[in-house]
Amino acid sequence: MVLTGSLKSLLPQVLRRIVRSNRLSISNTSGMAAGYKQANIVILHKSLADDFEKFCHANDGPLPLLYRSKPGDWGCPLSSESDIRTDCLQYRIYEHGACTGSVKNLKEYSEQLKDMVTFYLGCSFSFEKANVEQKSNVSMYKTAVPCYSVSTFCCNLVVTMRPIPESKLEEAVLATSELKEAHGAPVHIGDPGLLGIRDLSKPDYGDPVHLHPGDIPVFWACGVTGVEAVINCRAPLAFTHSPGCMFITDLKNDNSTVKSSREVPQIYCISQDPLLYSFVSAEAAQKIKTLETLIGIDPGERGIAHLQQQDELLKACLSISHARAVLITTGFPTHFTYEPPEENDGPPGALAIAAVLQALEKEVAIVTDQRAMNLNKKIIEEAVQLGILKRPVPLLSYQRENADSALMFLCENGNPRRPRFDHLIAIERAGMAADGNYYNSRKVNIKHLVDPIDELFLAAQTIPGVKTTGVGDGGNELGMGKVKDAVKKHIKNGDVIACDVEADFTVVAGVSNWGGYAIACALYVLSTCEIHDRYLRKAVGFPHFSNKAVWLSALPSVTKEEKLLKTLVQHGVRSGKTASLEMEVDGLPFHNTHSLMIEKLL
Repeated sequence: MVLTGSLKSLLPQVLRRIVRSNRLSISNTSGMAAGYKQANIVILHKSLADDFEKFCHANDGPLPLLYRSKPGDWGCPLSSESDIRTDCLQYRIYEHGACTGSVKNLKEYSEQLKDMVTFYLGCSFSFEKANVEQKSNVSMYKTAVPCYSVSTFCCNLVVTMRPIPESKLEEAVLATSELKEAHGAPVHIGDPGLLGIRDLSKPDYGDPVHLHPGDIPVFWACGVTGVEAVINCRAPLAFTHSPGCMFITDLKNDNSTVKSSREVPQIYCISQDPLLYSFVSAEAAQKIKTLETLIGIDPGERGIAHLQQQDELLKACLSISHARAVLITTGFPTHFTYEPPEENDGPPGALAIAAVLQALEKEVAIVTDQRAMNLNKKIIEEAVQLGILKRPVPLLSYQRENADSALMFLCENGNPRRPRFDHLIAIERAGMAADGNYYNSRKVNIKHLVDPIDELFLAAQTIPGVKTTGVGDGGNELGMGKVKDAVKKHIKNGDVIACDVEADFTVVAGVSNWGGYAIACALYVLSTCEIHDRYLRKAVGFPHFSNKAVWLSALPSVTKEEKLLKTLVQHGVRSGKTASLEMEVDGLPFHNTHSLMIEKLL
């Protein structure tokens, strides 16, 4: 019997000979032949081989194809003197989708194997460490994430989980992102429930792995996805490795250094309940940080620099990018003696966000004051005619009828587990102060003109998975409660006007519309980022970059803004900014600084 303690340092060809001789008492190859690639094995009849290869290419996260053999070829160029019939610790037999047994070798099936093709698929055991330390097989879980189907091959993604201390998350992501043939970077970091995994202590394959205090569950795509595909295709006969019993190759792990900032992932925590981290390339992150700097210019010299928090735009947009359905609100009736009392800062930014969300095929709706429904309906209709929006945005209003009104509005039947929206955005929306009133910058109470949409943001704080973003330029806007102490200290009249309602993310801009344009542009940057795209789709299916032209056409522009501002003026909407910022464009008030800012953003 061979002692297992030295297996980590043995060369692959030596290990394969030992496995072939059936002299090992271990149950998995985790940690064996450190530094060398291990492979998942799928063996199918040659008539299914082409479709399965397409399935692998369509889902290359869980199924990175290292080699496809010819029918009846038991050796492979990945390893010298190998024999696929004998060189895995254990095999599983599948007949018509059912596992009918496990065997130590496949020699008794040599005749059938003459018409079968072997697929060697990359494996995360190539970088295994956590499970070696706990002397266990890796934990593997079925998820609710569907793979891209090809012919009879269809299944949900299977993932592995490794507990990683929070302080080492970036190190783990960087290290594995380079190992593209071993599943690459993680596909999810955070709450397993977001993948449809109910209980980490009950893996579908492998052994449970203990999480220590401070550990974060990190999930990688897993080659056992191929086993699930074999089960679902119901082939008359198929073979796979037993989970954890990999084929050890002679290929060394590729330790090449990632050079381009486009290929370097950065990690950001975007939610604590449920816990969720997201990825973005260093290049894309820097572009968004540049946007944040640009919109932070303070043309009104109101002291907004004191309200700004680093990376809020990036984190907000990462969260929005993960969202399925987004609710937007805007409207600041600062001109309380006029009809309509709205200002023109807010609606253009809101529609810019809505346009990009539509292009990204997310659900989007706008909620506004009941008194302003007709005005906003006309603005939305004309935005469609002008080509700013692809289609009308559903327009909603909210009124408090009882203590559960906000929850009933946000969730189906008021059930927090079934939210209608998973992100709320307020842009230049009057926010409730600490005394329950709503104030413009001159301390005038405008509560009689404002519906209690703040309640939706307060209710969102109690619904797991629903996040909020506030966009403002003075501290009295909905969501600015996150920086209310700074507003009270540094903004004129801040002690009275400061919004008391917090958002998860606060985007502070010199003009709130700029914040809306920045969000729209940042969402475009994220959508064209390969690292972020892969993380969103969990490394299954194909990149969505074919839609890039549609996304690009949805972005805000000076021309679009000019047209929309004309529309707003025609409906009696006035500027809310100081006269010193205004200039005439075709006889209409327009912000020159605003125009230049859009050019810079794009």
